[in-house]
Amino acid sequence: MSQETKIPASGRIEGIYLAAGHSYFGRHGKDAAAFPMVAASEAECIAGKGLFGDRFFEHKSAYKGQVTFFALEVYQRLEETLPRSHGSPEIFRRNIITSGIDLNRLIGKRFRLQGLLFEGTEECRPCYWMNRAWGEGAEKALTGHGGLRAKILETGWLRVGSAFQDPTS
Repeated sequence: MSQETKIPASGRIEGIYLAAGHSYFGRHGKDAAAFPMVAASEAECIAGKGLFGDRFFEHKSAYKGQVTFFALEVYQRLEETLPRSHGSPEIFRRNIITSGIDLNRLIGKRFRLQGLLFEGTEECRPCYWMNRAWGEGAEKALTGHGGLRAKILETGWLRVGSAFQDPTS
């Protein structure tokens, strides 16, 4: 793995969301389950395991989606192209909502966010559930911009705020 990719100084964590269970994952051919994404001001990141209290915590060894990221800018663009009367970024069931960070640029790279080391593994590809959560056309509109799956390489905390804020303060 090459050196760490730098996050822009304008990068921010705009929201953190956890869910106790899976509403869509593993439910092909079934109705969605009711496990809402719950907003948090901080999340404990456990290296190699995931976000404590989230549905993917200890999902399986070396899981590529221990944490997921989604860009607020993508959400805003979707609001403009496929307007919806209600909803917010957590509707896409990603853990960390960012702004000012090109998430696709982090695929296959190591990067630091609030001092913690992550490894971007792949795009969080949108699926047909996006149409159900948002409305017809959402899956197609999000193709190539569905977010980022990542592994957590260092244990610590993420908090809403600057991508560079001291996670211990």
